[in-house]
Amino acid sequence: MHISRVSPIRVLCAVLVFLAGLAPAAVAQENMVTIPAGTTIMVRMLDSIDSSQNPQGYRFTTVLETNIAVNGTVIVPAGNTVYGRLAVAEQAGRATGSSNLQLELTDIVVNGTGYPIYTSDYEVKGSSSTKRSAKRLLGGAGLGAIIGGIAGNAGMGAAIGVTAGAVGSIAQKGQSIKVPSETLISFRLQQPASLPAPY
Repeated sequence: MHISRVSPIRVLCAVLVFLAGLAPAAVAQENMVTIPAGTTIMVRMLDSIDSSQNPQGYRFTTVLETNIAVNGTVIVPAGNTVYGRLAVAEQAGRATGSSNLQLELTDIVVNGTGYPIYTSDYEVKGSSSTKRSAKRLLGGAGLGAIIGGIAGNAGMGAAIGVTAGAVGSIAQKGQSIKVPSETLISFRLQQPASLPAPY
């Protein structure tokens, strides 16, 4: 009876190939940082949104306005691209109802690669008195105070807010709601996000 023997060199090569396949995954896992739920993500709109033109599911582009940091270490610097979508887009009818927009962030780009994020939504509703929902844009000095708090300088933040509030704000024209380009909006992570470490 013939018994086949496996060459030790062939076995060694198979082991090396297996370990090589595991190494990239291990390295990638070690180099990821978890951004905790509740972290504020403030963005500046690059695209304009209009309830009369943009449908539900519409993808829009923003830019990160402030750094995302963990324990004092900047993980994602301001200026990175952040993508979002219209979770709800409703246009008011002629007689009844009100327009409604709900925006949420979906991906943040780091080193050219998009990473999924799950955030709270930003909601704005139109009405004859231009009232907004509780989830409203923080404008003027209030918005500046948040920016300043993130940057660690409340005084400077208040000054920024006056300018930022004048640059972009929600507008209602007739039955439509518009979120102009340059509008600053603050979101919060609903779930922890895994992003590449900067080191």
